Amino acid sequence: MKVFTIIAATLSPSLASADWETNMPIGVTPTSEIAYDIHMLIFYITVVIGILVFGAMLYSIIYHRKSIGAKPAQFHESTKVEIIWTVIPFIILVGMAIPATKALILMEDTRDSEITLKVTGYQWMWQYEYLEDDVSFFSKIDDESNKARQLNSGIDVNQVKNYLRNVDNIVVLPTNTKIRILLTANDVIHAWWVPELGGKKDAIPGYINELWVDIKKPGIYRGQCAELCGKDHGFMPIVVQAVSKTEYHKWVSIQQNNKVAKNK
Repeated sequence: MKVFTIIAATLSPSLASADWETNMPIGVTPTSEIAYDIHMLIFYITVVIGILVFGAMLYSIIYHRKSIGAKPAQFHESTKVEIIWTVIPFIILVGMAIPATKALILMEDTRDSEITLKVTGYQWMWQYEYLEDDVSFFSKIDDESNKARQLNSGIDVNQVKNYLRNVDNIVVLPTNTKIRILLTANDVIHAWWVPELGGKKDAIPGYINELWVDIKKPGIYRGQCAELCGKDHGFMPIVVQAVSKTEYHKWVSIQQNNKVAKNK
């Protein structure tokens, strides 16, 4: 049965992608979608090149072998062949570079953003500051996962929901809104990464990196620190909840009211 599953997954890309996540996620932001499109474009180009190259090799091995009397061609160099194998790769590279350059320009364009979220990496948690709304909080791995991961905890991690991928404070962001994310760190280099949002950049002490997201679909999206930052690097999950603008403004009001109540 296990062998059959492996064969079926190999023959069916959709099954393999669903079960094993063999492909990158399409994502829910313009940047993640364009990254996926370029990824697939280059993948298909390499598939065609692979078929042509290995097909030519296989044909030559079968029909030009010595055992059937094939005679090797006698020549030292060919200007025509050298021009062909220089021009064709050049055209392919230019064809790949044009959409890739457009994508990079798009990814770096943080202009006209409506919300600015500052993210600071710590060993080993994240701090989120909504600069326009004066909301700030820390987000770290949830208590249930943290207890279960301890040596000899006696807890079955298979029974822990979203084990190592859940947090105590979720980042809430509105959909259909351009959000500028500023990234920095307090101690060592971290990296903020949520695959479905299409962003992964280093958070460097004393330096500000930036990216932007415009989430088109409500939902919960999970990520983690993607830069080795110390012994608890593997326990810095990220959870982003995308909600409608109305729900987002309600959430902001609740956070602001809680802050006022704490300060009294």
